[in-house]
Amino acid sequence: MAKAQKPLDYRTIHEIFTRFRDAEDHPEGELHHVNAYTLVVAVALSAQATDAGVNKATAGLFKIADTPEKMLTLGEPGVIEHIKTIGLFRNKAKNVIKLSQILVDEYDGVVPSSRAALQSLPGVGRKTANVVLNMWWKHPAQAVDTHIFRVGNRTRIAPGKDVDAVERQIEDNIPAEFQLHAHHWLILHGRYICVARKPKCAACLIRDLCPFEDKTA
Repeated sequence: MAKAQKPLDYRTIHEIFTRFRDAEDHPEGELHHVNAYTLVVAVALSAQATDAGVNKATAGLFKIADTPEKMLTLGEPGVIEHIKTIGLFRNKAKNVIKLSQILVDEYDGVVPSSRAALQSLPGVGRKTANVVLNMWWKHPAQAVDTHIFRVGNRTRIAPGKDVDAVERQIEDNIPAEFQLHAHHWLILHGRYICVARKPKCAACLIRDLCPFEDKTA
C-alpha cells in the first residue's frame, strides 16, 4: 500500500487560504436556491450532473414547487418533466418526492439542521448534507467532491486516499478562521484553475506554494 502523503505545514496552508480569502472573501456555491428546501433538492439533483445543468432544470421547477408540500402536489411525473435533462432523472425524481414526503410527515415540512437527520432523507448522502449545513446554516462542514479530492491531494493541503480522509484532513489542517469557506475556495479552485487534465498553473495564485511536480507552463 502506498504511503499517505504528508500534508503541507501550517504556515504554508495559512498563506494559501489567506490568498484565497484576499482574492474572494465570500465565495459562494453556484447552485441556485431560494430556501433550505430548494437547496436540499438542488444538491441532491447535482450528483453526477453540472451545477449549470441543475440550475437550468430547476429554474422552472422552483417557481412552482419551493416547498415539500408543493412538490408533492406536483408529483413524480411533474418533477420528471422539469428535470429530464439531468442524468438519472427518474431515480432523482423518485427521491425528491420521497424526501418531500418525509419532510412533511416527520419534520412538519421544515428541513432539519443536523447531519444525521439530513442523511436520513432519500438521495441525501454525507456530501449533500455537508453542503446544506455549510451553505444554509453557515456550519463549517466540508463537502468533498471530485474537485476538492483532486486539489486536496495534488496540493497536499488535505491529502487522503478517499473523500472521508480528505474531509478529515481539511478539518484538521486548515486554520479555523478559514473553515467556513474552505470547501468553496477549494471547489472553485478545482473547477476553474486546478482542473483535472491540464491545470492552469500559470494563472494559479498559489503556484509557488504548491508541491505538484507536473505543473503546466
